Amino acid sequence: MSKAALCVGINKFKYLPQSSWLNGCVNDAEDLAALLEEKYGFDASNITVLRDAKASKKSVMAELGKLLDAAITGTATHLVFTFSSHGTQVPDTSGDESDSLDEAFACYDINNSGDAWDPDTVISDDELAALFARLPKGVLMDVVLDTCHSGTGLKSLDLLPGRRPRFLPAPTPRAVIANESKDTRSLRDMVRTAKLSTPVLMAACRSDQTAADALIDGRYNGAFTHHFVKTVQDDGTAGRAEVLKLVSKGLKTGGFDQIAQLEGTTAARKAAWGS
Repeated sequence: MSKAALCVGINKFKYLPQSSWLNGCVNDAEDLAALLEEKYGFDASNITVLRDAKASKKSVMAELGKLLDAAITGTATHLVFTFSSHGTQVPDTSGDESDSLDEAFACYDINNSGDAWDPDTVISDDELAALFARLPKGVLMDVVLDTCHSGTGLKSLDLLPGRRPRFLPAPTPRAVIANESKDTRSLRDMVRTAKLSTPVLMAACRSDQTAADALIDGRYNGAFTHHFVKTVQDDGTAGRAEVLKLVSKGLKTGGFDQIAQLEGTTAARKAAWGS
């Protein structure tokens, strides 16, 4: 097992009303898993796809832990983690956020606990950073996140027919007000805090924007994932920075105002995605 991947896609949520469900996240996970197998030499047996009810926080964290364990034991030298779902925010408990809120990712069992999301049902950026800090030197980890990262983008939601933002406001009006902070801290900071090797992150939008769940060419996908898969299928040799430019161009042409993000070393930015 030199290559291993975890692809997560969540359209339906156990405790959320159907009006908050999404359409393209499972397609995202399946498309990315197929891409890894067909174009990047990943064995199907080493790609775990968690869809909807299979993607509880406990399950996602357990599978992520297995990926890192494989890297630590030397059985995997290239890891990929993709996550398509709602993004949201939870109260910061570590004191590292100027707006007192952590970015978080909704799992299938997302549920509220009082006036905030239950931390046992969402994955915070701090939790991901702690996992990424275990990444051994010399192991490549590509991370693809197709979620919204912040509530400030709610001021200009893209509500065209067939499109929906992948963002969940906090459960109460009090917390929603907190979401309107002008802090634009991005998940890039999460990557920068990781020690030893750092994962290479591609994200669907800036921290002050929403990512679109959209009907494109008759099929639902994350707008970012759709253009990312198309770009690397067309030219697998393009460096990550070039891929980012092409994805951004595709998003703009499609009328999406989100700006895709890339964080990684200079060498990683120049190298082809997956290498």
